[in-house]
Amino acid sequence: MTTTSPILTSPAQPAATDDAVAHFAAKLRFETDPSDVHAALDAGERFVLIDSRGDAAWHQARIPGAVHMPTATIAQRAPGGIPLDMPVVTYCWGPGCNGSTRAALEFARLGYRVREMIGGLEYWAREGLPLQDDHGTVSRDADELAAPVHEVGCDC
Repeated sequence: MTTTSPILTSPAQPAATDDAVAHFAAKLRFETDPSDVHAALDAGERFVLIDSRGDAAWHQARIPGAVHMPTATIAQRAPGGIPLDMPVVTYCWGPGCNGSTRAALEFARLGYRVREMIGGLEYWAREGLPLQDDHGTVSRDADELAAPVHEVGCDC
């Protein structure tokens, strides 16, 4: 049986395995997720969480404790506002938006240690984590299709 499935066809050579290990290790070095960011904020870990979205989006909803720094302003604002030794985590709307990737790239170009929060504000909200708007804290129920509803975490 011959298959052309992109899922089932993959090189079996050791180099391909090494490439896969390097790829996934790099993802873990440069990405984080809403659950881990929430835990780090709760633990008081030292980092700056950057909301890279525009003004209207910031006013609509944001993660409590985040700093609003749209991507286009990072090169000018970051050097005078964030110490170079301070780790940075960027986020934008969600997985359909690459704004946090572009923001992370700007921070990396400036020499910061940076990670991108995959899932963005969308998955933060879908996990039922706290949000803030211009009127205060906003609470939402977790989306039971996207996050554990009765558990603290997904144990992954």
